[in-house]
Amino acid sequence: MLITRIVTSTLVLALLAAGAHWARATVSGPEAKYGYLETAHRFDFPVGAPDGEGYYDAQPFGENFHLGEDWNGLGGGATDKGDPVYAVGKGVVTYVDEAGKGWGKVVRIVHHVRHNGRSDFVESLYAHLDSFEVAVGDPVTRGQVVGSIGDADGIYVPHLHFEIRRTPDLPIGPGYSPDDSQWLDPSAFIRAHR
Repeated sequence: MLITRIVTSTLVLALLAAGAHWARATVSGPEAKYGYLETAHRFDFPVGAPDGEGYYDAQPFGENFHLGEDWNGLGGGATDKGDPVYAVGKGVVTYVDEAGKGWGKVVRIVHHVRHNGRSDFVESLYAHLDSFEVAVGDPVTRGQVVGSIGDADGIYVPHLHFEIRRTPDLPIGPGYSPDDSQWLDPSAFIRAHR
């Protein structure tokens, strides 16, 4: 009887260990790529933190199939070039690079959010930057400077192109599309997570 219990206990422990290993091996999505991310409980605006003071959205989400928002300083022209751009919430930096014509310098950050009792991961994207203040893998906090407003290497009047994506790590994309299924209205998202 004792030997049967020992064998059964050993077998149960072995199966549990194998199951735990299998579960770790099959984790997918942002958890597998970025590990544990603390929950971002609050979000602020990416310029004029925390409320966007001194800035306006010159081209809102959805207007002309725009997949983000274009934030400009109230002073107009190039008066906002070099102004700080802030992480909208706690997360981890996943991309810092020159993304090519039309995008300029880009920073991407993955955020862990809780919604209706479940974990979701979203990505904030900051484009047309003049400079970077973070590197890939850096943890960031809400309100931390990640870069500065630029003009995509002289292509545009200085402004921040800002997106919130439902799915992290999508291709950089077009910036405009009638299919906005993988994007969220950035200001609506921020207001819902204040």
